[in-house]
Amino acid sequence: MVGTSTETTVLLAAMAAGDRGAGEKLFSVVYKELHDLAHAAMINESPGHLLQTTALVHETYLRLLPGGGPEYRDRAHFFRVAGWAM
Repeated sequence: MVGTSTETTVLLAAMAAGDRGAGEKLFSVVYKELHDLAHAAMINESPGHLLQTTALVHETYLRLLPGGGPEYRDRAHFFRVAGWAM
């Protein structure tokens, strides 16, 4: 499920305000895009590396949660930070 830009931005604001449910909902909304981003990041890794794409998505998302990352201005800012974190 790919969320709209507005939906993602609203969830980011709710998450920043302390709504823990928003963080869970956000993960389901952005998961496919984060997975695609992680796959692109992993394409140039040498064969035999230990980290799998799905694990990279989960590790990155944990870094993006409140306390682990900045307050996000909008969806684009969130994905820029996610790409950097990967």
